Amino acid sequence: MKPNRIIRIIMVIFLIVGIAMAISYRKNFNITILENWLATAGGMAPLIFVGIYVISTVLFLPGSVLTLAGGIFFGPIWGTFYNLTGATIGATIAFLIARYLASDWVSRKASGWLKQLIEGVETEGWRFVAFVRLVPIFPFNILNYALGLTRIRLFHYVITSYICMLPGAIAYTYIGYAGHNAAVGGEGLIRKILLAMGLFVMVAFLPRFIRRLRQKPIRMLSSIELKQRFDQKDGTLVLDVRGVDEYGGDLGHIAGSINIPIEDLSRRLNELGTYKQRFVVIVCHTDHRSLKAAQLLIKTGFADIAVLQGGIEQWNRNGLPVE
Repeated sequence: MKPNRIIRIIMVIFLIVGIAMAISYRKNFNITILENWLATAGGMAPLIFVGIYVISTVLFLPGSVLTLAGGIFFGPIWGTFYNLTGATIGATIAFLIARYLASDWVSRKASGWLKQLIEGVETEGWRFVAFVRLVPIFPFNILNYALGLTRIRLFHYVITSYICMLPGAIAYTYIGYAGHNAAVGGEGLIRKILLAMGLFVMVAFLPRFIRRLRQKPIRMLSSIELKQRFDQKDGTLVLDVRGVDEYGGDLGHIAGSINIPIEDLSRRLNELGTYKQRFVVIVCHTDHRSLKAAQLLIKTGFADIAVLQGGIEQWNRNGLPVE
């Protein structure tokens, strides 16, 4: 067995044991214990805190406890800096561990959500990392390892992670700070609580706002443009999402189209797997069901989607051929 492979196996064993021990003792991981550790650390307390945050991130311990603790122990400004620094260093180490240990093997075997994540990173690069950092689709600790299995450059990963984790770090650090002040009765209590609530609301609604920004307007294609594409024989797929009866009804259907009713589309997506990177035009009676189908296909990774404007009705009004 090659030495490099032996080293990887040993690292995997140590990582698994470390995660298992961390999970088994996570009930003892609380703010009171952290306070006792840091109280005796003196000037080294920030460095120790960042180190604990790094280890916790690598070993899947709850980061929320530490983020709140950062606000309690160091205040909103330095607490945010220490929290963000510890989280970024830990995320980077997890990223490098995954990249060194398993990226080549996983890239060949990936499926499901992991394959979707890898494809997203390869398509959008740092923009995809920014999105998943701002919108918590995947758990933070798992995401760090998963992104290490992609081909994104380390520099882009670190910088994007640091910047895009900042809003959440500010909000949760301040919540910890304000909560501690509420408990001990500090000055300006009402103002601090209101600001904490505002930050919490901002973070809660940020994912929805980001999703809307990422949503691309669905392209509308006229009947004439679609006919021109057919004449050019460019491999365009026409997906008719009407019911079977409508597809074979009076209005007919476009020659060469595939019929998958909208209500069956989500469970029959595998039938369209070979068209993910090709141009797909969706057709229905007018274009209402087509828009829903287009959104579904875009969410599942189809690269180039358009909707036939006015649907099969407009196609017929333009006197174009049907079967």
